[in-house]
Amino acid sequence: MTFINQLTLAWQSQNSLLCVGIDPDVGKLPTPLRGLSTEDAFFQFGKAIIDATAPHVCSFKPQIAYFAAHSAEDVLQDLITYSHEQHPHIPVILDAKRGDIGSTAAQYAAEAFRRYRADAVTVNPYMGRDSVEPYLEYAEKGVIILCRTSNAGGSDVQFLNVQIGNEVKPLYQHIAQLVAHEWNSTGQCALVVGATYPDEIRAVRSIVGDMPLLIPGIGAQGGDLAATIDAGLCSDGTGVMINSSRAIIYASSGDDYQNAMRQAAADTQRQINALRGQRGQ
Repeated sequence: MTFINQLTLAWQSQNSLLCVGIDPDVGKLPTPLRGLSTEDAFFQFGKAIIDATAPHVCSFKPQIAYFAAHSAEDVLQDLITYSHEQHPHIPVILDAKRGDIGSTAAQYAAEAFRRYRADAVTVNPYMGRDSVEPYLEYAEKGVIILCRTSNAGGSDVQFLNVQIGNEVKPLYQHIAQLVAHEWNSTGQCALVVGATYPDEIRAVRSIVGDMPLLIPGIGAQGGDLAATIDAGLCSDGTGVMINSSRAIIYASSGDDYQNAMRQAAADTQRQINALRGQRGQ
């Protein structure tokens, strides 16, 4: 099954647009896990995130740096395998934000799709189409390209005006145009657009049609959920993966941490669906 098909089915069967990040921070781990080895703590924490939030999400998004910084890449691999075995209907996005020349990108693509068996990976478009093409060789896998990121510093580059022929537009809009109309040879591409910039979400949506958008920035980053929903949804009420990490997975540091993250995910799912309903009225 292709990534887009899997995601579409998850939107429907899960009745959810929520994507939950798996970002194990040693300094924030719940108290019951702090006596374990880093590898055991990361696995138990990641497993708890997956099992607690699975009823409420359309996708999971582990961030590779949190694992690699502690030589815990094997734990990441095991967690993705666990997710596929226990919740095969939920796609897993490897948040790696890779960007390099084609020969190196081919190795990063193999890492994401052969080693980790992720269903999709985030990539950086700064080096152009040939740096993205190795990921597209995996025709069933998702390639989620950075467009308008949620961090404030993204404006330093992404909002610079570029001239294409006689038309002048911000760089992020040019990226959206390229991905939607030239690079998406497999039909499995998506874009990252931050919830902290709802006007830019709306602009990107107008350019890319129904292409899925991965939208980080709600919760701890303070993105406006209502504005995100209003700007990002497709006409069928889907089209987005609204990511929340810290606000859900660190909802409690006590013995109740798994129940707390389950409740936080359920509450976020309900908030999103309530706003979807209001938009559809």
